[in-house]
Amino acid sequence: MKNEIITITTEFIRLDALLKLGGALDTGGQAKFVIQNGEVEVNGEVCTMRGKKMRDGDYAKYNGGRYTVKVEE
Repeated sequence: MKNEIITITTEFIRLDALLKLGGALDTGGQAKFVIQNGEVEVNGEVCTMRGKKMRDGDYAKYNGGRYTVKVEE
């Protein structure tokens, strides 16, 4: 399983933006589609909210990859 650490400098990042930034998908539109289809897990549970706020330590799993948020102060 691919494990990406996504470092941000803000309090949170939206789930769709996290997947795009992590390279899981090429566009926000693709991210919206797979999230709304129930193909993405957040912290171990299926999440269909593309605007879900992902904070430090949260992670998303999609298509064999894990994308973990790290907030850099």
